[in-house]
Amino acid sequence: MAMAVDDTIFALSSGNPPAGIAVIRISGPRASSVLQSLGGRIPQPRRASVMQLRDPADASLLDETLVLFLPGPRNATGEDCAELHLHGGRALVARVQEVLASLDGLRRAEPGEFTLRAFRNGRIDLAEAEGLADLLSAETELQLRNAQALSGGAFSRRVGEWRDEVLSLSARIETLIDFSDEDDADAIELDMARECAVLAERLGEWLHSPRAEVLREGFRVAIGGPPNAGKSSLFNALIEDEAAIATPIAGTTRDALHRPIALGGIPFLFVDTAGLRDRTDDTIEAIGIERAGAELARADLVLWLGEKGQGPENSWQIETKIDLRISPAEKMASADFSVSAATGEGVDALRTALIARAAEAMPKPGQIAINERQASLIEQARDNLVEAGHLSDPLLIAECLRRVRSAFDRLLGNTGTEDMLDALFGRFCIGK
Repeated sequence: MAMAVDDTIFALSSGNPPAGIAVIRISGPRASSVLQSLGGRIPQPRRASVMQLRDPADASLLDETLVLFLPGPRNATGEDCAELHLHGGRALVARVQEVLASLDGLRRAEPGEFTLRAFRNGRIDLAEAEGLADLLSAETELQLRNAQALSGGAFSRRVGEWRDEVLSLSARIETLIDFSDEDDADAIELDMARECAVLAERLGEWLHSPRAEVLREGFRVAIGGPPNAGKSSLFNALIEDEAAIATPIAGTTRDALHRPIALGGIPFLFVDTAGLRDRTDDTIEAIGIERAGAELARADLVLWLGEKGQGPENSWQIETKIDLRISPAEKMASADFSVSAATGEGVDALRTALIARAAEAMPKPGQIAINERQASLIEQARDNLVEAGHLSDPLLIAECLRRVRSAFDRLLGNTGTEDMLDALFGRFCIGK
């Protein structure tokens, strides 16, 4: 993110007006001078003060409101901050922002820039920032709990504990290098190999934990099968909405349709796909079939509405249109579930089973879901600990432990993070 860190930034950090109160945040070296320019004084730090704010250009009244001055570094961003708690009318908020933009050294903040400054000023680490991004987008209780654990530093503290253990091991290996002729060198190597193995095993347990991407995006359920198998009707029945066009005409669905919903407090992403068949002369339908295949491959679970054995591995075989059976003997013997989208028969049972299946992929109480970036670095640390435990050369062991520490540093953003900051902080809204 190519942003000047010596600028003073401002943004509306509350919801869009109209509202009862509108909070404008200001952060940077000129935060106190902004208060002086608008209010004629700098209020007592960390105490809400009533001030009349005036336009410095013509002394016209902007608002009489509460103001906070929060000097750095003991605040959210680590630098001087101010908050203007304005009356929340559209015209007033727009005018105050125009006045702020006209002041020397002030500019409007970019998305996530307040949090980026908090990260760069050491107020939060990278794992906490990732958790905060998830917190802002959380829509279910599960997403909220996991985001709070990350943003609150629970994972960061665990990484810090791991790093302290590795630092202790590194100090001992350096001692071994310096005094390699001592009689107890073999005992030190044996203890170190054992401790590396124990820590590697603990890290391995985290690699089997749920992924934050599944929690954030939802458990992905794709509905697949041949044309006119009832996919769109089942899609609509499961999400309880007429989102997909369902007709008796084969090939109605030409593209993948996505719908995120929460069932039983668990986030889901349901995907309706185009009907699959071997040949088609319709170019648009061919593109839809190709996209359908990609969606089925990407799904966490596929509901297969075609012939047995033709669906993806581990898919659920679904018998549809059971309301059209002539007799009970027509029931598909291989079906995992039998449903009728028209009457609703069997849909609740399928929905209940989906909730139970998705719950297995979600974090349990007290468990933290890590993202792919974090998992990759934990895996690197684990692999180097395993390697260190099998080595006998102290110099090679020391190098493995250095790589472990480096992985932990990158987990917390202490090094090697510039390549992913844009993607992370771009997820934040303006004003955060």
